[in-house]
Amino acid sequence: MNGFLSDLYRLEHRVSRSISAENPNGEKGGGAMAVPKDTSNPAFSLGQGWKVRPSIQIQPEETVIIADIQGEGIIRSMWMTCFPETLRWLILRIYWDDEKEPSVEAPLGDFFCCGWSTPSYVASLPINVNPAGGYNCYFPMPFKHRARITIENVGKKEQMYFYQINYDLCSIGGEKEQVGYFHAQFRRTNPLTYGQPYVLADNIEGCGQYVGAFMGWQANNNYWWGEGEIKFYIDDDDKFPTICGTGTEDYFGGAWSFEEPKGTYKQYSNLYCGLNQVLCPSGAYKLNQRFGMYRFHVTDSIYFEKNLKVTMQALGWRNEFKEFLPLRDDISSVVYWYQTEPHRSYDRLPCRDELEVI
Repeated sequence: MNGFLSDLYRLEHRVSRSISAENPNGEKGGGAMAVPKDTSNPAFSLGQGWKVRPSIQIQPEETVIIADIQGEGIIRSMWMTCFPETLRWLILRIYWDDEKEPSVEAPLGDFFCCGWSTPSYVASLPINVNPAGGYNCYFPMPFKHRARITIENVGKKEQMYFYQINYDLCSIGGEKEQVGYFHAQFRRTNPLTYGQPYVLADNIEGCGQYVGAFMGWQANNNYWWGEGEIKFYIDDDDKFPTICGTGTEDYFGGAWSFEEPKGTYKQYSNLYCGLNQVLCPSGAYKLNQRFGMYRFHVTDSIYFEKNLKVTMQALGWRNEFKEFLPLRDDISSVVYWYQTEPHRSYDRLPCRDELEVI
């Protein structure tokens, strides 16, 4: 992770490839080969070689393989877009080599730091979201033998989906047991159990490095909701963690309740951290404030040799701000990390009803 730009000057042998709806197999000289079949295609009068197949349609409950890369290499970037209402209904999964269970599993929006099925501009180093709904990921993702990416539509309507996967076919060096594979996992607890911390991750086993998290947070009480501390339990830590934060907003690079000016949350988005979503209720039917926050450990990864558990307390105030109040908020997250394979199986992804944002 250290130094995204460190290898730009190196000219060792690499093969650049890209997969999209216009070149679904990433073949050399295989792009723009689709032929317009009827007059409903805007390129019908122009013919082959023009913009014939820029996107795909995904049916309800259908899973589509958008990339199946054979060989050794690195995914360098991913760009995707869809309609905003689809952000929780399209599930991104990535499988490394020939594994049966995914190493990446998350709703598309949450993976790109856009919670609550709501687009938000993000200007971080590994993830960018640009006008008007361009979702970009720049985490490098090495693989030894194969990379398979799927999109599942768990919604009830057909969805239009655009994508571009850019990768190199090249030697990444070392044996498989020495490679840090990219992982990401989505969770949601709604509502949080009283007096219990929110668990971002507790099933990470192996050797690796934690590189960040996105959290979507709905406050179900009045007043400030972010007094809780993040805790990292590293390599068999039991009752007490090795790394302990000082407050929710502190972990995400802010301070003093993100309040600027007084009485107002200040949104921000930078290379490593941000409060990129402040969704305020309006009208008769929107009752709760919702937030989206990210923190990427690009220059300060958290390393583990055996296992890792990550939690965040949810704390507000009671008794005229003299006593902490454990909260029962609606909290979701995506955690990003690298580790050796195999990885431990993830908990079941929330079903459609549990994913739904109301």
